[in-house]
Amino acid sequence: MGIKKETTSAVESGGLGAIFLFVMLFIFMFFSFVTATPTGPDSIDIDSNETKGAVGAYTLNTSGGYITTFNVTATVQNPRWKAFVGQVSGSFTLDDSSGSTIYDWSLTSVGGEIYATTNASTITWTSVTCANVSALETENTKMSHSNSYDNITATFNTTENATHVEFFVATVNITNSSCPTLNTYVNNVTQDSNFEEVVLWEVTGGNIIYATILETNQQGFDSASYDFQMIVPENGAPGWSGATAYYLYVELS
Repeated sequence: MGIKKETTSAVESGGLGAIFLFVMLFIFMFFSFVTATPTGPDSIDIDSNETKGAVGAYTLNTSGGYITTFNVTATVQNPRWKAFVGQVSGSFTLDDSSGSTIYDWSLTSVGGEIYATTNASTITWTSVTCANVSALETENTKMSHSNSYDNITATFNTTENATHVEFFVATVNITNSSCPTLNTYVNNVTQDSNFEEVVLWEVTGGNIIYATILETNQQGFDSASYDFQMIVPENGAPGWSGATAYYLYVELS
């Protein structure tokens, strides 16, 4: 009887140990799970930062006593907007908290998005959705975009004809053609196939986020190859001579 009792106790003890181990493993797996979210890039190498030079005055020399009628055509740089274009390279990796890598997968082609926001604090990516007209008008006020023809609402198509592909922001599904959108130019002309850019809204923090869909070596605005093109608003207040900082994130898929 004594032997039988000891054996039974050992079995019960082993069963409790297995249950304890299972519970601890579940807790470890639960708290170790990491949801893929947009992240800041490891580095950015700026190849160029350029703008169109000022055009000299046109000379008009007419004789006294004459009335000269003429039409003027001018192309003027818009100081209320600026653009980011470039290439993306990267890899998927398994790293620990110190950045040590156990394995990684290099990417031969890129997919995903580049995000830009003026918000310096942490983004709650699970609260991101499409920006609505009210959010765009709030951003117009914030950025002093008062002109009706080139403000944020007018620049991004908010009509039912706006089109963009479906994509994910972390775990949030942005369905196709649901956000205010535009397509930046290719070969110096308008187009509606590549380089889609949409406006998102972080509900928790009340922040606008601009997102452009990554391409792979597509011809861009100047015929050079790029993975992304996007435009973002600059402060449009009269007399503004500073520069608004944008915080960039990348999400690879």
